[in-house]
Order: sequence, then structure tokens, then C-alpha cells
Amino acid sequence: MGEAFMRRALELARRGLGRTAPNPAVGAVVVRSGEIVGEGYHQRAGSPHAEVHALREAGDRARGSTLYVTLEPCCHYGKTPPCTEAIIAAGVKKVVAAMIDPNPKVAGRGLRRLREAGVEVEVGLLEKEARRLNEAFIKYMTTGLPWVTLKVALTLDGKIATRTGASRWITGEVSRRKAHELRNTYDAVLVGIGTVLADDPELTTRLPGGRDPVRVILDSRLRLPLNARVVNLKSSAPTLVATTEEAPQERREELARAGIETMVLPAKEGRVSWPALLENLARRQITSVLVEGGAEVNGSALAHGVVDRVIAFIAPKIFGGREAPGAVAGLGVCRPEEAWELEEVEVEPSGEDIMITGLISRQIPLRKKRGE
Repeated sequence: MGEAFMRRALELARRGLGRTAPNPAVGAVVVRSGEIVGEGYHQRAGSPHAEVHALREAGDRARGSTLYVTLEPCCHYGKTPPCTEAIIAAGVKKVVAAMIDPNPKVAGRGLRRLREAGVEVEVGLLEKEARRLNEAFIKYMTTGLPWVTLKVALTLDGKIATRTGASRWITGEVSRRKAHELRNTYDAVLVGIGTVLADDPELTTRLPGGRDPVRVILDSRLRLPLNARVVNLKSSAPTLVATTEEAPQERREELARAGIETMVLPAKEGRVSWPALLENLARRQITSVLVEGGAEVNGSALAHGVVDRVIAFIAPKIFGGREAPGAVAGLGVCRPEEAWELEEVEVEPSGEDIMITGLISRQIPLRKKRGE
């Protein structure tokens, strides 16, 4: 029975994905006599936490109850008061937390505070699911960098466009909708200037009630046209252009007049440095990035060891053609045993397509061989 209540808390928490950064997505349910009497989730940074929403809904019925929460309750003052004190004041008898908070300000202190106040505590129920839910928050807290997911749509023969560059549409409607659902849960979506010049995408979330992620364009020489859709969108999220010192100052000024912010970052081999970019995004409290680039961006991200998860939508189509681009460019590996491998792999149908998801198990940046 307890597992069902925690699954409900996880379901609630997912509603906050993409909306709570730099905070985690958290869900909570208050259970008394085997019945849910209150539930809530963290809706956005600075607003009441999940536990507070759930306790408010439960009211007096929270006394003597069990609180199921997807993350250890906080015990410090931030933009909101400590959840531990609200739990104690409400008379909750037991707290079941899926996992300990990786935030150094909490990290077990919240559970200790509850135990000291006489509240029974249990930790670890559906921990794997809870960690997957907040993988971006965990990485952000432990490394100071955003979580990076590489999303790609490709044919059976590994092509992301035809030899003429046409790519709409490789996958079916179900997969395209899932792609928008991903954008809805990530803080930022990233592409290279090649994708902008070829496809002129909006990079928005076209879902009822969806929210747009921050759009990040890699453009080391500032070739972004002023009439591009990402420049002229009416969106609550900004477009950021990552460039280098090689970009002309007049182009920066033109983009600034169009309302586009440019981030001038260190270059590596003439391109924007991935470490510098991710550090800059982290300072902006962007905790998750969805890479939807072309072959060059995909290859560069993998080669520099910045990709955490891969999501591939494979369509039952064959484009063929020597000049048709594959999903990943760059140097690639020399031997099969050097390949980037996925672990914790999940395979599921996506309409007529197949969706494969997995964590990158090898995060060592690809080294060039001497003389290359």
C-alpha cells in the first residue's frame, strides 16, 4: 500500500518538472487510515513546497498521519520556511521519504530534525524512481553543472536528413509529441546554428498548458539571421546565443537591439567551449539542457563528455545516400570497444517508431590521435 502512495507522490512531482529550477521537483501525499487526505507538489521556485501544499489540504486530518514525500523535507530557511517545522507542527506521526536530499544544506539534517521531534522516519521507498525523476537536480547539486540529454530522431540507417538536407518529418506524430513533452520538462533546449539555418525551428513547446524552455543557439561566428524564428518569437522564455570573441561586435549589437542576449565564451578549436557554456548556464540556474542539434553538435557534445542521457527515436524508414548526414559527426571512435555505450537502457514503442533511452556509461572526452 505504501508503494502506491509513493507512486502517487512521484506522479504529482512530475508536474513540476521544468518549472522549479534550481529547486527539485517534489510531490507529497498525506495518508490517514489508508486514505489520502492531502496532496501537493512544488510548483515553482520560491513558492510553497510540496509538503506544505499537502498539509494545508489535509488540515486537521494531518495529525497522526503518514506523509509520503519524494525527497527529504528541507530543514533550513530559504525563500520559504523549513518544511520540517510545518510537518512537526501539523502532528504528522511518520514521514516516508524516497531519498535523502543531495543539497548540502539538507543532506540528512531534515530527517534528523524530524526524528529528534519524535516523528518516525523511513527512507528509500522507490528511491530509484525518485532519483531518476530528479537526476538533473542531483547533478546540479553535486557538480554545479546542468544535466544534458541528447535527443535525436533518425532512420533505420542512422540518417537525420536526406542527401538534400530535408528532415521533416522523420518520425511520426506520437514521437513528435513526446519531443514537445520533453521540452516541457527541460530548462533549456540547445541547437547549433546549422540547424537554425537549415530548418528555422521555433524550439517551443506546442502543448496545451506547456511552457517554453530557454533556447540556446551555438553560433561561434554569429551567423544567426535577424529574421529567424528564434529571434522573433513571442515567448516567455528568452533566446540565448553562445558565441566567441571571433564574432563581429556589430553583429552582437544588432542581436542585442533585436532583444537577443549573446554569451561571449572561450573557444576551443574555433567553437564554443562546452565546459564554459555549461558553467554559464548553471550560473543562470539552468539545471537541465535538451540537446536537439545536428550531427556536428551531437558529435561535439559526445566527444567532450558532456552528455548524461540519450533519447533516440528510430523511425522505420531508410533514406540511404552517402551524403545524407548521420546522427553523430566528428572524429568518432577508432575501435568498437571505444564506443559510447548506454546503460539502464529502456526500449518502448512510440507510435510506429521505437524510442530508446539510456544513460551514457562512458564520460571520458574523446582524445585526438597525434597528428590528427
